[in-house]
Amino acid sequence: MDIHEVFTAVAVGFEAIGATVMVVGFVIAVVLGIRSLSRREGAHAAYTALRTALGAAILLGLEVLVAADLVRTITSKPSLEEALILGIIVVIRTILSISIQIEIDGVAPWRRALLTSGGQLLGRAVAQDRDAAARAAAHRDEPPA
Repeated sequence: MDIHEVFTAVAVGFEAIGATVMVVGFVIAVVLGIRSLSRREGAHAAYTALRTALGAAILLGLEVLVAADLVRTITSKPSLEEALILGIIVVIRTILSISIQIEIDGVAPWRRALLTSGGQLLGRAVAQDRDAAARAAAHRDEPPA
């Protein structure tokens, strides 16, 4: 196996990881939305949980796919056409990432003091769900007034 095949396999691995992250993130987002509804937090809270977690999963998946594109640049034959195609793909994915980040945070990434990755956003959504579940459990355990 030559080095070209190794880097091609690595790029394909990154692409598979990126797609898997998005699929697993979708499942997590749906579960968080359903859990929010089951706690009777309302449709808006469930929608917000679903939207935030799904956006974070897509954002994280896009970050991994950009890494796959960068690895592909190593394996591609050096031609202007290949470089242009990869450049366009990276630009499109970057614009999508920025758009999703703005949708999730409500502010442009360069306006925030601290940048947040898709993984951090997904972790924050899971933590918020855990905290809401703990509040709901504590509420059920309270004696009637």
